[in-house]
Amino acid sequence: MEDSSAGIGRYRWVICALLFFGVTKNYMDRQVLGLLKDHLQADMHWNEKDYANLVSVFQFAYAAGFVLVGRFIDRFGTRIGYAASMAFWSLASMAHALAGNLAGFFVARSALGFGEAGVFPASIKTVAEWFPKKERSFATGIFNAGTNVGAFTAPFFVAWIMTNLSWHWAFILTGGIGFVWIGFWLAIYRKPEDHPRVSPAELAYIKSDPQEPPTKIPFLRLLPHRQMWTFVLAKGMTDPVWWFYLFWIPDFLQKTHGLNLKALPVPIMVIYVIGDVGSVAGGWLPTQFLKSGFSLNAARKLSMLICALAVVPVVFVPRVEGLWPCVLLIGLAAAAHQGFSANCFTLSSDMFPSRAVATVTGLGGLSGAVGGIFFAQIVGIVLQASGSYQIPFFLAGSAYLSALLVVHLLSPHLEPAKLDA
Repeated sequence: MEDSSAGIGRYRWVICALLFFGVTKNYMDRQVLGLLKDHLQADMHWNEKDYANLVSVFQFAYAAGFVLVGRFIDRFGTRIGYAASMAFWSLASMAHALAGNLAGFFVARSALGFGEAGVFPASIKTVAEWFPKKERSFATGIFNAGTNVGAFTAPFFVAWIMTNLSWHWAFILTGGIGFVWIGFWLAIYRKPEDHPRVSPAELAYIKSDPQEPPTKIPFLRLLPHRQMWTFVLAKGMTDPVWWFYLFWIPDFLQKTHGLNLKALPVPIMVIYVIGDVGSVAGGWLPTQFLKSGFSLNAARKLSMLICALAVVPVVFVPRVEGLWPCVLLIGLAAAAHQGFSANCFTLSSDMFPSRAVATVTGLGGLSGAVGGIFFAQIVGIVLQASGSYQIPFFLAGSAYLSALLVVHLLSPHLEPAKLDA
């Protein structure tokens, strides 16, 4: 199949790059606490349950934020909505430096979680505005790769800061990066129809899908649609696994393989570099299946099945001898998660018009955050009682096939929701 996008302009990929760096910054902020876990536990006398509760309070606030932030972005638009969200969570990240006890960290983590709820609704809505449907999973895979870049950049950054400054500066400096990003975002971002750098040919390509009416969709009109529950349940079943990797893998490697903070960055980098490959490849796969004549339904679900099967070997990680075989298995699981996630995110724009995408994505994020709260509590209880990671890794390895089954049962054909009927 000939690439119809050739020669029409590519400014939409500049917008995708902005989304990539925004997500990178987001995951740097999230990763700092996990990297400093052992240091802060010793310094402030936290136990495993205290840390699990810090993870849960972040996720609870993240879930609460999704109730409001998705609607805020749909109402005020991605330019203002994303900038406001970035400013709020960057200040919250910096506020960790002022926390002198566990209660202070609870307040800072709550504010961080609430603000970060805007990143994916804004990003998915931007993709829906700037890309035709056939390119959306690829664009999503590219910006979603920022999660891995942020996660593997943070260990190097934090290790350098801990060597030369203090843990307080790890939060201050990562938070401060957000205001640099906001400057670029406000200077560059406009809707494609209002952007002077978008050629008429590229605008026509972006708008090549059937046009939607501009009316807003009331929140309650989304709830009865099984397409919404398809996305919400899939996110609720798989997002908690990613939270587990983000918040506990540094601790797992330190405790199981004896790594210290200075030795941790390279294994973490390898895990998330492999994850980046999975994010881009997972978004690329359905575009290739579509070019080969597959239906959208078959292309999306076959891509998700490949990713779900690639996750399964992670169940063996607690029994694997040697650091690098363990790192490579976790990396494969991270890559498969990101590929699955890129396709899962794209389900919202497959089945809903762009004017509802941020709200639907927000509801999916809410589901994932609530699932993450429960998963964090399970991990904390298991580690406090046994010190073993076997149960968490078993749950991580089995989540994706279960989620794909739910997707297929609820939306066997991925038909669009009939919101205007």
